[in-house]
Amino acid sequence: METVGAYEAKTHLARLLQRVEAGESVAITRHGREIARLVPVQHRADAATAVAELRIARTGIRRGEASIRELINEGRR
Repeated sequence: METVGAYEAKTHLARLLQRVEAGESVAITRHGREIARLVPVQHRADAATAVAELRIARTGIRRGEASIRELINEGRR
């Protein structure tokens, strides 16, 4: 992973984005300290896959015996 300063990143953003699009990762630093990373996006196959993954992740998560309306009203107190 290449490291670039914030000023250089601002000045050469288009070039950095091309490199990230090609699969590279770039760390952006300010005063020698890493503050951000540009990384390629990992695309999901489709929306149905994302929904299925969310449902699996939510398995076992419960809100108790309260209804949604009761929870909303509780938050307003």
